[in-house]
Amino acid sequence: MKPLTRGRAAEVAAPPAAPGKPGLEVSPLAVPFPVIAPVGGVEIATARAGFYKHDRADLTVFRFAKGTTCAGVLTRHKVGSAPVDWCRRHLDAEGGGGDVRALVVNAGCANAFTGKAGADAARRTASEVAKRFGCRQRDVMLASTGVIGVVLDDKKIAARLPDIEAGLDADRPAADQWTAAGQAIMTTDTFPKGSYAECRIDGVKVRIAGIAKGSGMLAPDMATMLAFIVTDAAIAPPVLRALLGVHVRTTFNSVTVDGDTSTNDTCLLFATGASGAPRIGRVGDRRLKDFSAALDRVMLDLAHQLVRDGEGATKFVKVTVDGAASPASARKLAKSIADSPLVKTAIAGEDANWGRVVMAVGKTDEPVDRDRLAIRFGPHVAAIDGAPSPAYDEAKMSAYMKRPEIDITVDVASGRASATVWTCDLTKRYIEINGDYRS
Repeated sequence: MKPLTRGRAAEVAAPPAAPGKPGLEVSPLAVPFPVIAPVGGVEIATARAGFYKHDRADLTVFRFAKGTTCAGVLTRHKVGSAPVDWCRRHLDAEGGGGDVRALVVNAGCANAFTGKAGADAARRTASEVAKRFGCRQRDVMLASTGVIGVVLDDKKIAARLPDIEAGLDADRPAADQWTAAGQAIMTTDTFPKGSYAECRIDGVKVRIAGIAKGSGMLAPDMATMLAFIVTDAAIAPPVLRALLGVHVRTTFNSVTVDGDTSTNDTCLLFATGASGAPRIGRVGDRRLKDFSAALDRVMLDLAHQLVRDGEGATKFVKVTVDGAASPASARKLAKSIADSPLVKTAIAGEDANWGRVVMAVGKTDEPVDRDRLAIRFGPHVAAIDGAPSPAYDEAKMSAYMKRPEIDITVDVASGRASATVWTCDLTKRYIEINGDYRS
């Protein structure tokens, strides 16, 4: 779907309504939900628990085969939610992630900043699911998203568990299960986000599937709000943790919509072992090469979709910093550009105001050679050797800025390190969406 351009709104039909919050139009940067093949060892069901006033599914439950392993990357926010605390405690415990049997996700209530009452509600939810699935409470992972400061009404979840069990036992195509799950975890998202890949471990085909939600309050660390990835490979928890640690940095932790980190950010990776591929128990096992690359593709795809659904976004923006003194410096510089409201509003206005990029670079205190600084928008050079480019062409630059996808590259001429961050523009719709978030 192409974004609307100025003066042509009347000529283009309005996008369809989003399946999430009523009144939201689907992002012009949306991508289709993929067809996901069956991943052995997992079933998914959704239901309406009633956390929203309008009629929509807001409860998702994954049931995993016995022996499923799990690892997670969780928010570094100082006011983490009750579900985040629950997952962190059990995944970090001795033997944590060694036999995870379920994942329960609700939308519409974050259960964050809710004290002991929220923690008790999370524990009761895990207990109810554990009784039905014949496992320990610690083997149930939890995730919530929605309004902060409201205690989760766990009775609403318990009341829907019979329907959830019936759905898990039903013969429903895997593609439909994943699509329904992608929709049920949405809040202000305007389209469900999914990704799928296949690879081989020691010659055996394995599958990787994932969903994510998020459109605002997206910034490291980590910046998914919620992401759940399942593979039928057999991989030990320490290896899963290492893989997540490697790939989160350049995927979910390299996207930003508004610079705000959520209290509930959670990324969980599950390995059911149902593919029949040999179990991988060592981080440096060479047989993981293909799997690691496929996992990175899935995570980066999901991360990009989060940015494409940035609240009110009309531009998908890639910011690359080259010539930095260190990878950390490059990342900080790139994020300064990507998070700048002045840069983001200029992009929304289709104005190649590279002076704002200079501002965002210079305010970081990172090493920058001012007299060798260079800036490009796509193939067009805006500045070189610390001054406006002699070949600068305003007409070509203006035409480029009308594109739905924009690349900004900055060379700070202080070293050899590079980093890339993805972001979106900042429009009036962002204010409108967040101005009535609770209504």
